[in-house]
This record gives sequence, structure tokens and C-alpha cells, in this order.
Amino acid sequence: MHILLTGAAGFIGSHVAERLLARGDQVLGLDSLNDYYDPALKRARLQRLQGQPGFRFVQCDLADRAGMADVFAGPRFDRVIHLAAQAGVRYSITHPHAYLDANLTGFGHILEGCRTQQVDHLVYASSSSVYGGNTKMPFAETDAVDHPVSLYAASKKANELMAHAYSHLYRFPTTGLRFFTVYGPWGRPDMAYHLFTRAILAGEPIAVFNHGDMQRDFTYIDDITEGVLRVLDKPAPLSSAGAAPYRVFNIGNSEPVQLLDFIACIERALGKTAIKQLLPMQAGDVPATYASTQALQDWVGFVPSTPLAQGIARFVHWYCGYYGV
Repeated sequence: MHILLTGAAGFIGSHVAERLLARGDQVLGLDSLNDYYDPALKRARLQRLQGQPGFRFVQCDLADRAGMADVFAGPRFDRVIHLAAQAGVRYSITHPHAYLDANLTGFGHILEGCRTQQVDHLVYASSSSVYGGNTKMPFAETDAVDHPVSLYAASKKANELMAHAYSHLYRFPTTGLRFFTVYGPWGRPDMAYHLFTRAILAGEPIAVFNHGDMQRDFTYIDDITEGVLRVLDKPAPLSSAGAAPYRVFNIGNSEPVQLLDFIACIERALGKTAIKQLLPMQAGDVPATYASTQALQDWVGFVPSTPLAQGIARFVHWYCGYYGV
């Protein structure tokens, strides 16, 4: 297939691109290569893709209306995987316009492009953050998600609403994936496990929020990538009854881990003990995430299979090699 993949130089996007190319798809990778975190890491991911048969790259900002129109003015894409976004809960508190531009205006440009090209299927990144302060566990797609606790979460919920409107009006399938704390090699350096590893190796204290009383549904990158591809290959059917060809799924490990246990796993992989600085909860954060993944399992048979210890060991091996420590 001919696929547009946004966020191709990102953590999840670069792994998805590798899998698409390995199975023979033609991929146009799009990324702005912005400086939210070190662009050198983004370029290093991209370098692994460039030169592979079937891959082309274009640098473009999602909020650039004319630039995005040019992307969709070329040959028709069979399907679009939209993973580019302004990420990060805490950053959204201090840099709200980055989220308005990328996650709202930018997503609108993606939807318009898919409409004009009559794309067969749009798969896009949502987030577990949409569940906000929900206390019922595990989080299920049928739960109300009307009380976000960060602008980032609100922007992702808005994406789901926008996608539904386009699926309803223009009859093209859209599928949103609510990612739950993705980790692994080539991961984002602003993520906790990346920050923990750097600090532990340097002998510096790590910030442990809510005094460690937190749980996360950590999901290894290879499992996430497998889920994305399975969903890509199974769009919602067009219904003669008029229902929108629209789906939203949780994609997580469905096994939440205590933050202190997660840190202990990193300590074992590094062979070093962390200096823990216990701090209060940060604004916009939530104490726990826990995915019900039954709907995704029923739809595409997706079940994560990577144990946490194995995934962390792979990340640490990559980290030490990439950073030369």
C-alpha cells in the first residue's frame, strides 16, 4: 500500500515505519523535526529509514496549511497513519499554543487531506490521558471521558470527536488508538524511564512524584507497533444503516505496574540503585492508568506479549549503546 505516516522521526512512528517497509509498503514519512526534545535523536531514527526501498521523507509542520495541502496534492494514499502530535502532559501547562497548533489545527489538516483524497482508512494516535481523573479501573472505551485534567488530554479527546464527525459526514473509516505509556529502545528522552536511566547512571537523584504511589500500564514498543499494523489492516466497515465507520481502542499492556516496582526493574537492569527524591503529584498528572484491551483483542486479536523485565533490559541495552555509557 501507499501510506502517509506522520511523526516518522518520532519514537512510535519510526518503529511503525520499519515494520511497514519490511512488509513491502510504500511509505511517505512526514515530520517537522522540531526541538521539543533533541532533534539529533529524531535524525538518528530517520537515518535508519532513509535509503530503504519504498521510503521517502518530507519535512513539514502539521499546522502549515499550504504545506499539508501540497502533501495531499501528490499521488493518492491508500491509508494514513497519523502519529505526529505535540506530546507531553506537563509541557502543555506551560506551552498551550504548541498543542492548539499541532493537535487541533494540524489534525484538521490531516482530516481534510484524507477527505479530499478519499483515503481508505485513517489510523491516528489518541492517548490514555483522555480518561482524566476517572477512578473506575480498568479504563474502558465505553467510559465517559468528558473531564480532562490537561490541555494535552483535551486535544486528544477533541481529535476523537473531529474524526467521528468526518467519518459520519464523508464516510471514510477512522480509528483512534489510546496509547498507554509506551516504552522501549529509541524512546523519547522526556519520558520518565528515560530520565530515570540517565539520572541513575549519573548518580543523580530521580524525581518520584506522588511519593511513588502511582501505577502505569507500561506497553513495549514492539507490542504497540504490532497493534497499530493490525488495526491499519482492518478498518471499520461502511454500514448501510448509516453508522459512522469509526472506532476507538485502548492499546496497552493491561497489567499496571507500581512506579516503585518499575524503578526497581530499571535498577536491576543497570546494576545500580536509584537515589529517590519523593515529591507531591504534579499538576495535570493522574495516579493510575490501566487499560481494558478486550475490545482491541476482539477486533484484531491483539494481545501484548513482552514482559516488563525483558522490555526494560532491551531499552537499557539500547540506551547504553546509543549514549556510549
